[in-house]
Amino acid sequence: MRPNLRIFRGDDTVTMPAPEVTVRLNDLMRILEDAGQWDRTWLQDFSDDEVKVSGDLYEIITAYSNMRPSA
Repeated sequence: MRPNLRIFRGDDTVTMPAPEVTVRLNDLMRILEDAGQWDRTWLQDFSDDEVKVSGDLYEIITAYSNMRPSA
């Protein structure tokens, strides 16, 4: 039996939302820190991506970024 071939025309595409995954912050930090130290190019590929964080983590990050370095 011959295989059925389908011509892609672009008008019948379905866009799927990107899957969401859960990652422990400790694991993520370790990987990103290592990639930053080795200047991995893929970090730049994702530099404009948005990341969802919990409200309390956002508050801590915001407070930390607004702290002035001590003398």
